[in-house]
Amino acid sequence: MEYEIKYKPSYSMLVVKLDPNESVTAEAGAMTYMDSNIDVQTRMREKSILGTIGLKLLGGQSFFVNDYKAQQSSGEVAFVSAPVGDIETLKVKPSQGYIIQSSAYIASTQNVDLDIKWQGFTKGLFGQGLFMIKVSGEGTMFINTFGAIDKHTLEPGEKLIVDNFHLVAFSDTCNYKVRKFGGLKSTILGGEGLVTEITGPGDVYIQTKNLREFVEWLWTLIGPKVRSRAR
Repeated sequence: MEYEIKYKPSYSMLVVKLDPNESVTAEAGAMTYMDSNIDVQTRMREKSILGTIGLKLLGGQSFFVNDYKAQQSSGEVAFVSAPVGDIETLKVKPSQGYIIQSSAYIASTQNVDLDIKWQGFTKGLFGQGLFMIKVSGEGTMFINTFGAIDKHTLEPGEKLIVDNFHLVAFSDTCNYKVRKFGGLKSTILGGEGLVTEITGPGDVYIQTKNLREFVEWLWTLIGPKVRSRAR
């Protein structure tokens, strides 16, 4: 499968070129345009209905995904994500999977599996409404970020502490633990809340912008107007 990521790093768009009978799976609503010879099939994300509902309610992902398949001739289809930011390519191998923020997923090839039944998702270890999905299989996956992507490669035993709202993905070869940022006072007043301590070896992908902080900043501008009109 040929692909190109255009307009990096702020307004990235993923363009996939499919050979006849080649297909790609994408998050529902991510498509921007496609050639007329592309066939689209909508399906539930998980094989079981309970798995799909769990991913929708807990992970924030769409209930359905779309499979885009080129017919008798080659075709092109393009995808974008909602946040203004970058798109990154992750190569998934049997020996190299990833743990990604649920909202970061855009698209993947057919043999990439998204698992919400592992402990890191079902027990909500990441807190603050963030849920992480375990990715395995073999193929290519595309993720989006809010802002630019900052990649760190950790050596064995090397540690990195990341604010949870900036954490996008990391290799499943890494160990991790979620903890409060500093003491109770700094956790409440400092704004960071929970952080994840990641230990290598593996790669860590961080987004340079924080969507929660952006929304809070935006509300400082529009909040007073909304309240004044409500009176």
